[in-house]
Amino acid sequence: MASKSFVNTLYYGDNLEVLRKYFPDECVDLIYLDPPFNSKAEYSVLFKEVTGEESAAQIQAFTDFWHWDKATESTYMELQEDPKLTEMIQFLHAYLGRNDMLAYLVMMTIRLRELHRVLKPTGSLYLHCDPTASHYLKLILDRIFGPKQFLNEIVWKRSSAHSDTKQGMKRCGRIHDILLLYTKTENYIWNPTYTKYSEDYISNFYKHIEPGTMRRYRIGDLTAAKPGGDTSYEWKGVKPYKGRYWAYSKVNMEQFCIVE
Repeated sequence: MASKSFVNTLYYGDNLEVLRKYFPDECVDLIYLDPPFNSKAEYSVLFKEVTGEESAAQIQAFTDFWHWDKATESTYMELQEDPKLTEMIQFLHAYLGRNDMLAYLVMMTIRLRELHRVLKPTGSLYLHCDPTASHYLKLILDRIFGPKQFLNEIVWKRSSAHSDTKQGMKRCGRIHDILLLYTKTENYIWNPTYTKYSEDYISNFYKHIEPGTMRRYRIGDLTAAKPGGDTSYEWKGVKPYKGRYWAYSKVNMEQFCIVE
């Protein structure tokens, strides 16, 4: 966050009201949201006794049911006043009708618009959803952020394969969620994270060991199917075979060939 007033601050309540009241334009570096999925389920917060056992007391955190009501109608009319969103929201209305799905999408659209407003030009947004409405949400994000600002659809496998066919299920098991990654502009911050190769990967792909140093290596093809810069030169009297190109520039090939 840009302002010190946001540091270690927790806001409670409707995030639309909080965004409009407390957050100025372009003040947020990174947004991750895990909103309701329109799952038709109720989610509660369970209390525990001092013994650690679950208590009979609980509060309902939220109900993931969305219905077309006066509040939804009001929000829908507000979105139609936005020139950027008018045609899209009218299209969804014509296609889906005034039903629970459209009510959910109206709720999401008004909030995604505010999130775009508060995001810095260097910022990114990750929207966690599932196949219930991910295709509609992508249309909305494309309209608000722009199709060119879509970077990735990340598939998160949240459980092992299951089908429950013995219980009568006639479809594949639902085992994944979706994360849609968008940026505010092309000048976004990206910090790559690297992890170690697994032992299985090393054993399968780096089978060869250099005597003396015990360093592992692999034998691979140095050619590529498509050209990319300086890739058609002659190397040690040899050119790539017909229809292929060197996978590395001549400068890099010379570096690879250095004998220590």
